[in-house]
Amino acid sequence: MREQKFHIYLDSHERTILLHSLVELKNQLLAQGRYADCVDELIFKVTGAPLKRLKVQHDCGRV
Repeated sequence: MREQKFHIYLDSHERTILLHSLVELKNQLLAQGRYADCVDELIFKVTGAPLKRLKVQHDCGRV
């Protein structure tokens, strides 16, 4: 049976925060002497992910 895939849509600010968090996690793992290969894979996936433009309509409670 196939693994279920999930897609996440981030704006540029959220993407930056995610990358900084992953790099910080990697540094913490390396400081503890643990492997950080899985975090490296995530960093490569996030940086290599294609950008997709989406239209977002905001409904500010208008009736």
